[in-house]
Amino acid sequence: MNDGKLTILAVGGHIGDMELTAGMALAKHALEGAHIVTLALTAGEKGAPAGRDIADYRKQKVQEAETFAEMLNGEAIVFDYPDGELSDNDEVRFQVCDVIRKVKPDILITHYKSSMHKDHNNTHKIVNDARFYASLPGFIRENPPHFAGRFYYAENWEDAVDFKPYLFVDTTEGYELWKKAVAAHWFVTGSTSFPYLEYYDHLSRVRGIEARKGRAECFMIPAETYRVIREGL
Repeated sequence: MNDGKLTILAVGGHIGDMELTAGMALAKHALEGAHIVTLALTAGEKGAPAGRDIADYRKQKVQEAETFAEMLNGEAIVFDYPDGELSDNDEVRFQVCDVIRKVKPDILITHYKSSMHKDHNNTHKIVNDARFYASLPGFIRENPPHFAGRFYYAENWEDAVDFKPYLFVDTTEGYELWKKAVAAHWFVTGSTSFPYLEYYDHLSRVRGIEARKGRAECFMIPAETYRVIREGL
């Protein structure tokens, strides 16, 4: 984007991952005029309700992603890789690299590395490398290089091992919009396998209390960027 607005790209292994884990922050920034883009590397279609055709549920998931993004005046992108079968290879990395170069995000968000889910772990590695590829002029692609300087990992119950909250974002102003938008996802409100809405709703309040705010979402940053610089104590 070249209109002076803040642009945020949130990349998840499945539709719904970033909407749940970073969605309040996305909603907050959307209300402040930021351009929001979600990218799902798979649709997450294998979480279909019992008896539901997986291909048909995939279409529903894509529509849910688009509805969420539209409610934030943003856009949703979904790759065609099958749920649970996301490969850890350079083909995917360069596809994500191309999205980064096209979207030109100021802020990039994805999964933390320690996950019970293969697609989440692979997404973490893919996005880290894609960010690197996107920044280098030596990789000749359709669009020119772009470096997403602010890079964060969202807090996800499935990516919880070794996750230590580093950045607390006050999402109080984005909470109501998020709650309406995330309800567009069937699994958030209808799944019986895990109470997604209840969990992330309560988590945002706990993190808000810790931050002395109404609501908050937490993020980690790459280990190599851990530093606090001051003139003195």
